Amino acid sequence: MKTAEDIESFLVRAGLPYETVKPGLWLVQLGEYGRLALSIAGPVVAFRVKVLDVPKAGDPRGPSGREELFRTLLQLNTTEMVHGAFGLEGEAVVIVDALELENLDFNEFQAVIDDMSMAVSKHHPNLTRYLDARPSPTTAPHA
Repeated sequence: MKTAEDIESFLVRAGLPYETVKPGLWLVQLGEYGRLALSIAGPVVAFRVKVLDVPKAGDPRGPSGREELFRTLLQLNTTEMVHGAFGLEGEAVVIVDALELENLDFNEFQAVIDDMSMAVSKHHPNLTRYLDARPSPTTAPHA
C-alpha cells in the first residue's frame, strides 16, 4: 500500500514545484495556468485543477457563451482527455481524476499529471473565448 511519503517521492522524482498544505494534500504548480491539488482520499489519490470561472447565467455576455462552453467541455471529454475529465465545481471549470493508491506507480502518476497539464495549457486559451461570447447585434436594413 502506498502512503503520503510515496506520493511526495513521486513529486520529487518528477521535479515538480509543489508545496505540502497538510499531510496528504499537495499543491503542484502547472506552468502559468494554475495549481494542481493532489490529495489522498481514502483508497485513492484525487487530482484537481481549476481551469477557469464560468460566467454567471445572468452575465450580459449572454447564455450562449455559457452553453457553448459546456458543449465544448463535453466534446473535449470524449476526444481529448486520456485521463480524467472536465467538470464543474460550483461556478468553476475543473479537470479531475483519481487513481487507486494501493497499486499506484510513478509512470501512472506522471501520466495523469502530464495529461492534466497538457489539457490546461492546450485548452485554456480556447475555452476563455466563450467568456467573451456576446449575442451578435441585430443590424437594421438600410432604407
